[in-house]
Amino acid sequence: MFKALVVEKNDEGKTSASVKEINLDDLPEGEVTVAVEYSTVNYKDGLCIGPGGGLVRNYPHVPGIDFAGTVEESSDDRYKPGDKVVLTGWRVGEAHWGGYAQKARVKADWLVPLPDGLDTRQAMAVGTAGFTAMLAVMALEDHGLSPDKGEVLVTGAAGGVGSVATAILSNLGYDVAGVTGRPETADYLKGLGATKIVPREDINETVKRPLESESWAGCVDAVGGAMLARVLGQMKYGASVAAVGLAGGAGLPATVVPFLLRGVNLLGIDSVMQPYDNRLRAWTRIASDLPMDKLEAMVQPATLDDLPKLGADILKGQVKGRVVVDVNG
Repeated sequence: MFKALVVEKNDEGKTSASVKEINLDDLPEGEVTVAVEYSTVNYKDGLCIGPGGGLVRNYPHVPGIDFAGTVEESSDDRYKPGDKVVLTGWRVGEAHWGGYAQKARVKADWLVPLPDGLDTRQAMAVGTAGFTAMLAVMALEDHGLSPDKGEVLVTGAAGGVGSVATAILSNLGYDVAGVTGRPETADYLKGLGATKIVPREDINETVKRPLESESWAGCVDAVGGAMLARVLGQMKYGASVAAVGLAGGAGLPATVVPFLLRGVNLLGIDSVMQPYDNRLRAWTRIASDLPMDKLEAMVQPATLDDLPKLGADILKGQVKGRVVVDVNG
């Protein structure tokens, strides 16, 4: 028997989450059984711990969209007992039981070997949020971004993706402007390397002008909605925006003018179905380009018992940085 956070739904359709004892036979099918050491808390996790947000179809359910740990059993030649592995994406924690348990069973194709230079706790301090941030930085660089081009904007900068993006970009030599609606996070963001703090209200409303002054050489956008529409009109000629989230809404009240007159690129960043080779590339870059001292400054420790409250908090925008869940704590 081992512990897991189990979400159940009653006859009235209400969900509840609590830590329970389950056994190996309860786990779903898969080639690899992992002794989970750490997981983390993402926005999707908040949805899955709570009402589900349409992501969870079957109950009871074990959430946790990412985890890191040690292989216990494997019927796949790529992994053997004792190997350290990381999992993000593939709808684990949504359609498939996830990392909020002391053991998980998954398909071998979904795993990535833990890269040299990271331990399992650090990997989950990175987690899906940090992995997504690295994919965004890589996409911007692949489309021509370099430190000499000018300031890079990071929206939702105090959140999980934004925090890691800020630290990575600063470490690579970029001037980072961090957008936040929480003034109390300014010192935190400057500690991660932000050189400018942009109040959310300065950039959160749409304007009638489709183009404004050329301000940003690149952007990692975790907000979407009206803010993304506004930012598109502020990008420099040929610059790119990497869209990673929709905390501000799924709509995009924009015009095509920035694309046509300034050659702006809008790059979609998906971390869930990312091909294996690009996952390896991103994790290798994380190990080399994310300063571990800055990563540690983002970390809020937690246990399985803390998850119901943290799930509600992240949906309200009340979680700063990265939560690392010690599933054995």
